[in-house]
Amino acid sequence: MHQSTKKWITIKFSSIILIPLMLWFIVNLTSIYDESYIEIVNFFSKTSSKALYFSFLIAAFSFFSLTISEVFEDYIKNEKIKNVATKILYAFAIVIPLITISSILSLN
Repeated sequence: MHQSTKKWITIKFSSIILIPLMLWFIVNLTSIYDESYIEIVNFFSKTSSKALYFSFLIAAFSFFSLTISEVFEDYIKNEKIKNVATKILYAFAIVIPLITISSILSLN
């Protein structure tokens, strides 16, 4: 299978996964928006909430990085700049979810 075909399938798969996770996130964000810090910590202390939120983060950042890298492929002509931008993007898409996940895990 060609690399661009794999990327396209991964983008479509992550977007399908992202739809119910985004709905779950919006519903729960509106329910905990005005709550106290203790209530928010209690929400993220539940294993199901953690698992769904971590899945949401991973799916969102993978979708984000793959779609932005396609923009880089289309609009950046210089190969060196394109490679550096893509590597920085992928590093960002790995580091930010890891920081967020470790922050939530340290709440308990």
